[in-house]
Amino acid sequence: MISYRDAILLLKNEGCSEKVIQHCIEVSRASEEIAGRLQKRGYDVDIELVRIGGLLHDIGRGTTHGIMHADAGSRRATELGLNEKLIDIIRNHIGAGIPAEEAKEMGLPPQDYIPLSMEEKVVAHADNLVKGTKRISTEERINRMKKKGVGKEAIERVHELAEELGIKQL
Repeated sequence: MISYRDAILLLKNEGCSEKVIQHCIEVSRASEEIAGRLQKRGYDVDIELVRIGGLLHDIGRGTTHGIMHADAGSRRATELGLNEKLIDIIRNHIGAGIPAEEAKEMGLPPQDYIPLSMEEKVVAHADNLVKGTKRISTEERINRMKKKGVGKEAIERVHELAEELGIKQL
């Protein structure tokens, strides 16, 4: 597993702005916090994996800021030989996931971008609860999605992920 320090350097080397890096640091912290809460409730969650996954989830923003950043980031992480579990976190962190049919409509390669492992779900949810470097509630995230015209299915997935993890705000 890549170290925290090396992950920060990697974000810089991949062209991520200081603003993106600060967001990633906050998502990493939020991911650790969520994972800790889940562990206390008896869930098996790899804290180091969510810590580094939260840090690297937006590595693709070094090249693009649109929806394609998850695909670009996961492809780059693969090229760099990063851990497969990190690659899955990077690919599947958008919202609460995107099914293949929706992905195709959005211009993404037609595959599922759904968080499956507990660690993928934790980082996706942490990212939903962080706007820039500010912590927000699930309700606020959903309201922001509605204002942007995000589809009902995507909003429902964000709500269901919050319900599944039992964490609506940090």
